[in-house]
Amino acid sequence: MQNQSMKSAIIQQYFETRLKNKQNFFVHPSYALEQQLMDCIGRGAEEDAKAVLDQINASERAKLADDPVRSLKNSLICSCTLFTRSIIKAGVLPEDAFNLSDVYIRQIEKLSSPADISALEYEMVSSFIDTLKSANRPYYNNIINKAITYINQEIFQDLSLETIAGHVGVTPSYLSKVFKESVGVTISEFINRRRVEESKYFLLHSKLSLSDIAHLFGYCNQSYYTLLFKKYIGVTPKHFRNIQASEGLNETFAT
Repeated sequence: MQNQSMKSAIIQQYFETRLKNKQNFFVHPSYALEQQLMDCIGRGAEEDAKAVLDQINASERAKLADDPVRSLKNSLICSCTLFTRSIIKAGVLPEDAFNLSDVYIRQIEKLSSPADISALEYEMVSSFIDTLKSANRPYYNNIINKAITYINQEIFQDLSLETIAGHVGVTPSYLSKVFKESVGVTISEFINRRRVEESKYFLLHSKLSLSDIAHLFGYCNQSYYTLLFKKYIGVTPKHFRNIQASEGLNETFAT
């Protein structure tokens, strides 16, 4: 009953917000500009990205809280999320991107001056692009780069050799051969390593059980996930989580 009441209140607020925005002639920045900004960041085009951000910020920002400073902070947190997704899509390891995002969100919360908060958004553009450029990804041919990008984007999905090859546009046997020759490991090995690396974020920043995390990444059981995690990281996921918790980097989690 309480959930239904909350849902009704949110729906009411939604229609009130739509009406108020219409009365005030407020329109959100275009989705096309947002996509253009993400594309510029993903390409590492810093000046272009800042120029697009100028266009976006020339418009009035959406009201995301009653307090203007809180609203501005919320807006920057949204931007930070977009920037994070942009560099992950471009090939930065998700954990690296998420760590940078965490740093900037904490910095956003520390600021109180609207001018300082607004300036931080442009600093974030530079920093996220610098992270992308310094990711030190080895040079691979276009086929391998496409395969790796697809794996990073679809890391939670069922990633078969056939599916990846179909996306890249080559036969499974050819992709398997050139991937092993170029990267030094099989595609399945690469995917397992990436999933284990990505799972560290959920160990540190979520209350999901180890079993839930294992299933999130498509592993049939917790034991197999634990086996792979220890193989690549050197400790079990439970030990890894406990070590970080003891250092004050996360809360007490379920196991």
